Amino acid sequence: MSKSGPIARGVKAKPKNLTGTLKRLLSYMKDSRWLIVMVAIIAITGTLLQVVSPKILGNATTLIFAGVKEKTGIDFTKLAMILLIVALMYIDKAVTDFLQQWLMTIVSQNTTKRLRNELKAKINELPNDYFDKHSNGNLMSIAINDMDNIATMLQQSLTQLLSSTILIIGVLWLMLTISWKLTLVAGLILPFSFLITKLLTPKAQENFKKYLHVQGSLNGQIEEAYNGHTVIKSFNYEKKSEQQFQTFNQNMYEAGWKSKFFGGSMMPAMILLKNMVYVVICTIGAVEVAAGAILIGNLQAFLQYSTQFSQPISQFSQIWSGLLSIVASAERVFEVLDEEERKSYEQSFPNRLADEAKVRFEHVQFGYGEELLMKDFSLAVQPEETIAIVGHTGAGKTTLVHLLQRFYEISGGSITIDGIDSRNLTHEQLHQKIGMVLQDTWLFSGTIYDNIKYGNPNATKEQVYAAAKAAFVDEFVRKLPEGYDTVLNEETNNISQGQRQLITIARAFLADPEILILDEATSNVDTRTEMLIQKAMKQLLVGRTSFVVAHRLSTIYDADKIIVMDQGDVVEAGNHQELLEADGVYSDIYNSQFLSAVA
Repeated sequence: MSKSGPIARGVKAKPKNLTGTLKRLLSYMKDSRWLIVMVAIIAITGTLLQVVSPKILGNATTLIFAGVKEKTGIDFTKLAMILLIVALMYIDKAVTDFLQQWLMTIVSQNTTKRLRNELKAKINELPNDYFDKHSNGNLMSIAINDMDNIATMLQQSLTQLLSSTILIIGVLWLMLTISWKLTLVAGLILPFSFLITKLLTPKAQENFKKYLHVQGSLNGQIEEAYNGHTVIKSFNYEKKSEQQFQTFNQNMYEAGWKSKFFGGSMMPAMILLKNMVYVVICTIGAVEVAAGAILIGNLQAFLQYSTQFSQPISQFSQIWSGLLSIVASAERVFEVLDEEERKSYEQSFPNRLADEAKVRFEHVQFGYGEELLMKDFSLAVQPEETIAIVGHTGAGKTTLVHLLQRFYEISGGSITIDGIDSRNLTHEQLHQKIGMVLQDTWLFSGTIYDNIKYGNPNATKEQVYAAAKAAFVDEFVRKLPEGYDTVLNEETNNISQGQRQLITIARAFLADPEILILDEATSNVDTRTEMLIQKAMKQLLVGRTSFVVAHRLSTIYDADKIIVMDQGDVVEAGNHQELLEADGVYSDIYNSQFLSAVA
């Protein structure tokens, strides 16, 4: 049912360029560079306060210890001053932490906002074959889950990374001013920390990527099962659908616990290492104090520094896990952004400016793969001519109109509109000339009025109502309690299928295109609605060149020309009566429908 992602198909996701991905992601933060500079200044200020406060607090301990030891009494005035200074420093540190988080929230949200805008613009420029190969659920997961993950982890990880780096440098310098021997012992945590990170990082990164891919596949399966729940129940497919869900869910569980296990194991390993080093420092420090080599206040300060020194190193595992998560999500976003867009040809193709045909297919070749579906298709359509396209399933009817709209690029030959090669037009210029009504209706959650006006945002109310009346939409809309202000729900199932189709036809007519395509537009409607559409076509197809793809031959009897396609080529052409008299493919299709109707 689902066009699953690579993990769901059993392909092992491999970590990619971590440094390159991070560098590219940081390039999206250039608009926030001054905020980042402010964050850096605030982080330096806060870290300096955090670094200096233990040293000053140690002076208080030394003052108390000296007063007790020498029996001179404690200078409470001096002690109060020291404690007041430390308290103010702690308050200032809390303020800097708040400002740092606030500014980084702005930076991270600005970054993901820019990424989302690029992703949305990119999706609009992707060719149709991209959506043929990728599930909607996976794309939704990238646009929502991965973007949220980048925003959250970017805020947390970069803030911690910046503060931790400054803290390590400052603490290391002050520890050296107290005792180089104890600093050397504290420094033992560094090589072992990097060893732990080296062992656990590859597994964590690999499973982070797996988790996100499986999450996209699971979203796709849930979306398909939800949209097709009626069909699933009708064919007793509930158990099979549940088995598919359980398979994706199990894959997500496996990747999830492994990514959390390997990523989360770094923190307890770092804490164990930190505690072992702390015990060694306490032992050696006590000996140094007893020997008079270090003041007791300085030892207290050093123990605090050793905790501060090991804390960012321990947090580095969390920071690293966050960075791995950011990279995994960013890679998925960049994969979409790096996809090849719809072709925009730099070179010009020969035009036929003197051509009298409105649309001309000339020796067109096309195939979805290496094998060509159309090998040498030619057709000339005159202005205001209605061309009906019929043929058995797979004959190439829909492919023909998709090529006209450049949803797919031709492999050879040319398609011209008003004598101009369609490849010389931008996609916007081309689609302004062509309107299309599909077999599968698409309406968005909104009012009926807004759905019709979608065809021409600049249309007046009178034009919207005129299009609705011409498409016989006005008749049933006026009977609804809210009329044109009736809000269609998410699945637009509060009106019938035929009514939905009429609204899409009214929308296409409001757009007033030069060329109109009806791709089996009447296949999902009842006989009465089909008759309404036929009446509407007689009024609204006047002055337009139109292509009508139809299975029901009763909708195309009045077409100026009927072309019969088979395996990508035109095998017959003529009007209804001429093709019946020819007793060929069209006659076979007509007789099969007529006989089935009689039966």
